[in-house]
Amino acid sequence: MNADSKPVSILLIDDDEINNFISIKLIKKAIENTEISACLNGRFAIDELLQIQKRDPNELPDFILLDINMPIMNGWEFLDEYRRLNIDPAGKSKIFIISSSVFSNDINKAKSYPLVKNFISKPLSVEKIKEMFAL
Repeated sequence: MNADSKPVSILLIDDDEINNFISIKLIKKAIENTEISACLNGRFAIDELLQIQKRDPNELPDFILLDINMPIMNGWEFLDEYRRLNIDPAGKSKIFIISSSVFSNDINKAKSYPLVKNFISKPLSVEKIKEMFAL
């Protein structure tokens, strides 16, 4: 990517602020030209995405990195609400579940959502991030 290209926009949805800090550092190390915002739960993310959609659907993030276990609105509830509200009818945003869960039922449930591109196990690494954004 050259400096003149549009930055890759990423929305990180995770209730762990320390994890968000580390993830943002790793993403910036893996991909030079990024704009990253973070929400601490699915409800805040839905609200933010609705505002973006209202303002300009072209500004929806390129990627959404979604944790499963969060207070207020977890990752599954976020996915259901995101789909119900038809936030991204054009399918601009690629959604990845980023979770420390090792339960096969969570991995299988993630794969059952057509919106979800992949399930990535925490902790993130520069290699995992580069692989994810190569899609």
